[in-house]
Amino acid sequence: MNTEDVLNEFRGAGALREGHFILASGRHSPMFLQKNLVFQHADRTERLCRALAQKIELEFGKPDLIVAPAVGAIIPGYETARWLGVPSIYVEREDGQFKLRRAFTIAPGAKVVVVEDVITTGGSFREAVEPIQAAGGVVLCCACIVDRSGGRADVGWPLVALATVDVPSYPADALPPELAALPAEEPGSKRLRA
Repeated sequence: MNTEDVLNEFRGAGALREGHFILASGRHSPMFLQKNLVFQHADRTERLCRALAQKIELEFGKPDLIVAPAVGAIIPGYETARWLGVPSIYVEREDGQFKLRRAFTIAPGAKVVVVEDVITTGGSFREAVEPIQAAGGVVLCCACIVDRSGGRADVGWPLVALATVDVPSYPADALPPELAALPAEEPGSKRLRA
């Protein structure tokens, strides 16, 4: 599966949106990949995650465990793990930090792949690694459905991306006039409060 195949899955689900969006990173972008519109379809999710699992295994071998940052990556993490035949767990925020909860454990020395949905800066991945390493897990790589940084995201580990696109994003204080003229939407969940 190549980048255009992946984008066609997003287009087919109505998940490739244009406008003015505030991303989980806090940056602003004229395009948003509304991945949950894709992940509501089991057939689309299966195709994407099967291809991602194959790419992970080709580059790193079979991991022992998949870990996904909650909440957006739980579905692709689970489906990718299913195709690899390994368990899937997730880390979730507690007091602003990713933690292992719900009796999830990681065996010391376990080979872990962190599966993300869409990355822009790699910030969530870098945060998700902390509890994995604290538990003694060995992170092999970050794997994602879409790297929207054009390959520039600094995740700190090898990155396996099913699709790589170069979508511009801007800090809030440096918006191009055409983007600043549009009302901003914040469709993600990272900053939602309980």
